Amino acid sequence: MNHSDKRDEENAKMIEAAIAELHSAIAQLERTVAGKVEDELSNAELEEELAIMQDDRSRLALDLDAAQARQNALEKSRDEVLRRLEAASEGVAAALGAAVAAPAQEN
Repeated sequence: MNHSDKRDEENAKMIEAAIAELHSAIAQLERTVAGKVEDELSNAELEEELAIMQDDRSRLALDLDAAQARQNALEKSRDEVLRRLEAASEGVAAALGAAVAAPAQEN
């Protein structure tokens, strides 16, 4: 084997080593890109989930406000009914008291 053949063989080994390094670097790049794509998908999914949760929160806040308004209206109605029942009860008691007192006065 002459000097030129030896140099060609060394160059071939260096090229093979460089190609192996290039394959390794490409594989690492593909793994990194795949991880980034996965992260982006996860972020997009999280952002979508957050948007859904914010919409739900807004809807629930509106529902809560409406429920509190209904509760306030029901409490006012209850208070009015209690006031009327109390007035009617006083009227009935007065009428019964008058009815009981009337025969006693006739005697």
